[in-house]
Amino acid sequence: MTKAESELFDSIISAPFGAMGIRTAQGVLSELVYLPPRFAEKAAPDALNQQIHQQLRAYFGDPHFRFSLPLQPRGSEFQNRVWQAIAAIPCGRVLTYGEVARQIRSAPRAVGQACGANWYPLVIPCHRVTAAGGLGGFAHHDDESGFHLGVKRWLLAHEGLTQYGA
Repeated sequence: MTKAESELFDSIISAPFGAMGIRTAQGVLSELVYLPPRFAEKAAPDALNQQIHQQLRAYFGDPHFRFSLPLQPRGSEFQNRVWQAIAAIPCGRVLTYGEVARQIRSAPRAVGQACGANWYPLVIPCHRVTAAGGLGGFAHHDDESGFHLGVKRWLLAHEGLTQYGA
């Protein structure tokens, strides 16, 4: 990790799959980013970042943990409808892109695009949305052996869904 890469984030927390980069603005969380293991921890500079670190650690220890973080409003009206549907998926369950699309009267591909545009992964658990025939993509990545799908597999296994491999 270069110093310039580290500077992109207010803080960085280690995660079982690598790390999470945290960005905040004006007293709210503005973005969470999945980072590969080469990123070192970066201390929380303030109470909000400390709260975010605390809640992320709680989730890594207990997949049933429920986040309660102040989020910066993001996304289009459509994206927010998708994100609300995703946020309602309980831990240990998945829905397919098609099932979410039917709930909100949209198309599976549009749901997938909104999933990939999620600013708050884990808080809005887009990893709980899969393809009809398997894992599907994740965070706009679909390389079967890539970092992001590895994160999705870990998250699903963490929540008790081992059929996707971990």
